[in-house]
Amino acid sequence: MLDSSYLTNRYQHPAPNILADIGTLAATTKNAIDLSIGDPDFTTPQAVIEASFQKTKQGMTHYTEANGLPELRQAIGDYYQSKFDLSFELPQIRVTVGASHALFLALAVLLNPGDEVIVPQPSFSPYPEEVKAAGGTPIILANQAENGFAIDPAAVEALITPKTKAVIINSPNNPTGNVMSNAAAQQLAEIAKQHHIFVLADEVYSDYLMPGQKFVPFTTFAPENTVTLGSMSKSYAMTGWRVGYLIGPEYLVTAAKLVNEGITYSAPTPSQNAALYAIKHADEFIPGFAAEFMQRLTYINEQIEAIDWLGTSPIEGGIYAFVDIRKTGLDSVTFAEKLLQQAGIIVVPGLAFGEAGEGFVRIAATQPLSVLQTAFERIKQLDVKQFIEE
Repeated sequence: MLDSSYLTNRYQHPAPNILADIGTLAATTKNAIDLSIGDPDFTTPQAVIEASFQKTKQGMTHYTEANGLPELRQAIGDYYQSKFDLSFELPQIRVTVGASHALFLALAVLLNPGDEVIVPQPSFSPYPEEVKAAGGTPIILANQAENGFAIDPAAVEALITPKTKAVIINSPNNPTGNVMSNAAAQQLAEIAKQHHIFVLADEVYSDYLMPGQKFVPFTTFAPENTVTLGSMSKSYAMTGWRVGYLIGPEYLVTAAKLVNEGITYSAPTPSQNAALYAIKHADEFIPGFAAEFMQRLTYINEQIEAIDWLGTSPIEGGIYAFVDIRKTGLDSVTFAEKLLQQAGIIVVPGLAFGEAGEGFVRIAATQPLSVLQTAFERIKQLDVKQFIEE
């Protein structure tokens, strides 16, 4: 009889996937306030939906060019030119099925078996798994809570070996909210050039910044060493459309096409048409979403500061608050379980983002302000001693 022993060794006894388990919990728990999922509660703008389905009804239901609609790739290039004064040729841009797909393609064309990729944590939990799936070895760098979980370029350099091919960065960061400073980016860029490694820059939260912060694409500092991973999911409330992009050296993007030939071939045509309309009308959509997230994160931060047994890592951008629970003495999984049991609130344990995230939980600002208010009313009613001991 066939059983799991016939699977590749990696999947016969997989490690627990906390983030996936939380997603299942959120989908199956009734009447709980879900502050776990990184999916904006906004519906995709109606104009984006209409633009896509108008073309679908007209017969655009076939494959696009494998690298994506030329008009969409050009629009992505135009966006970077107008907003950041960065120039990319069309062959440097590929449309993907979300940013995670873009990351996998980049890893797949870069890594030989055993090659190393430095993964600073806390970070989006699939990063190490994608490195492994592409045949590489993730090398974990634990960022420190004491400096807001910012990446220390010197610590990155200390982990570089002859097998190192790349480092993955995410700014604004999920889950910590850290935004990489220009000084740190410049230092990391020089390290990448010196050691001939790539920086895989996940920039899906680039449109969501708190006051005083400014986003600068990493490719500004090291264009030949940077692969940019982007997505329409967060900026345009298009998570379900599954469309993103990869920007990098032409030779890398050309190789990515070969890798992807038998995986997805091209991104879905209706999704690409939606993305085309969205990015061409970015100024109509993004400011409203950004203002709403700023208001929510400001509120969350204020509420946490008023609770003496909680704290927060500085929120500089993104759509999350990384809440410091160390004063409770509980580990993050236990804290999340108790918060669900005693207050009916779902959050993500910091451990889901690597060992460096232990002692924290992630709250997503992906619910209306009224729901956040209800959640914090429940938290404030908790008896902390009883909460810890029960």
